[in-house]
Amino acid sequence: MSETTDIAVLEIKPEQAPALYVPNGLDNYLAQIRQQVNEVPDLTTAKGRARVASLAALVSRSKTAVEKPGRDYLRHLKEAVKPAEAELRRWVAECDALRDETRRPLTEWEAEQDRIKAENQMNEWHAEALEMNEARDKALAERIESDHEIALLLNDKFNREAAEAKAEAERQRIAQEEELKRQADERVRVEAEAAAQRERDEAARREAALKAQAEQAERDRLAAQEKAEREAKEAAEHAERQRIEAEQRAEREKQEAIAAERRRAEQAEAARLAEEKRIADEAAARAADVQHRKTVNNKALADLVSAGLTEELARVVITAIAKGEVTAVRITY
Repeated sequence: MSETTDIAVLEIKPEQAPALYVPNGLDNYLAQIRQQVNEVPDLTTAKGRARVASLAALVSRSKTAVEKPGRDYLRHLKEAVKPAEAELRRWVAECDALRDETRRPLTEWEAEQDRIKAENQMNEWHAEALEMNEARDKALAERIESDHEIALLLNDKFNREAAEAKAEAERQRIAQEEELKRQADERVRVEAEAAAQRERDEAARREAALKAQAEQAERDRLAAQEKAEREAKEAAEHAERQRIEAEQRAEREKQEAIAAERRRAEQAEAARLAEEKRIADEAAARAADVQHRKTVNNKALADLVSAGLTEELARVVITAIAKGEVTAVRITY
């Protein structure tokens, strides 16, 4: 990929969210970003350094382009759960009511059977009481008849006592029959109350079980929600740490590149100054050599003039010797 190739920031459409924001669902986008920034720009040029900064900015923009719709999708999921929870609560309440309404005929039938059973039991006890009373009345009548026959032989006082005894026996019979009826009614009432209490206890048990299930479901939902939020937070924190590390790494690399560029510039400047110094030193050496030769030549010229040569002739001789035109003769500088 060349430094001039255009690169595009990623774009996530809402309809893509369910298939992307799942485990490893964004791997293709990561691969795409890596491919887009797979360059080695020349850091020695301003254009190359600008390209590195542009590639790093692309990664940041792509990160935001994927993260923002992901956050929106996560909020959408949280909002979508609320109607489902409300609908499930309504469903449970409606089913409970429908269940109770469906079972109501059976419940009423069972209650009616309990009532009939209690009534039959009471009738049995009543019949037993009547049989006992009839037996007792028969025995009493027989005794009264016998007593009556005897009473015919006794005085009026005995007759009155017999009549009183019969009346007392009748009162006892009536009282016993009423007591038996009262006991039967009490047993029916107690059993009916016990049956009703059992039904209430069973209803309370079912309600408690349903409440426990609902509470457990709510705890599970909250746990799942907390887990999802915790994982999302951890992922965001991890991504933020990676972003900060990437920025810090990019800044370090930038500073290192600047320092390297500065070092190269300093080295180039030192090399330029050294070259200038070398050239200057060589020029100075040449100038010094020229001056030295001039001094030596002038001294030799003066010596030749002193020896009797004219200055012009002496210059011709010095020049010829300096050029090596005089055999076996040279000037020592």
